[in-house]
Amino acid sequence: MAGGTKRLPRAIREQQMLDAAVEVFSQNGFHDASMDAIAAAAQISKPMLYLYYGSKDELFTACIDREATRFVEAIAPAGDPLLTPHEQVRVALDSFLTFVEHNRRSWNVLYRQAIGQPAFAGQVKASRDRLVELTANLLRTSTKNPTPDTDFTVMAVALIGAGEAVADRIAGGELAAKAAVNLLENLAWLGLAGRRDEE
Repeated sequence: MAGGTKRLPRAIREQQMLDAAVEVFSQNGFHDASMDAIAAAAQISKPMLYLYYGSKDELFTACIDREATRFVEAIAPAGDPLLTPHEQVRVALDSFLTFVEHNRRSWNVLYRQAIGQPAFAGQVKASRDRLVELTANLLRTSTKNPTPDTDFTVMAVALIGAGEAVADRIAGGELAAKAAVNLLENLAWLGLAGRRDEE
């Protein structure tokens, strides 16, 4: 196991370690997760884990970076210029919430573990700011004749906040992603125009 892992390309070894770390952090929480448990889950030796990631903090940071990037990449198809603005927003919501449904451990690490750790708050905020910026741009391009005082950034913050609360229920198995998409999409248009315009 460990010997076979050593022969793997570096990128695959790193992915294997991060996959194991996300699983252990998700199950045990940051403080209770041990490097021993992560090394065992990755089927490598603890010295090799420390060779790649010098501390548990460094490993957790790498997990946050990777999972946050995956979330943003999941929403990337929403920027397809062939889609109408409303379709872009719906694709973004569907991509985001479906990703949460299929990657519950990732969500747990990012928004249940990392968000409660002051040392990693800056990382989480940076990731959230990227989502807010993307959402604000989508809302801006989706709105016909907005009033001059329409603050799309604040609306994006509100929508992301609602999305996070809903995503947390999806991650907990209390709600299906498809049902949540309709709810949040209607919320976005109600907030912008009092009703959703028909295509």
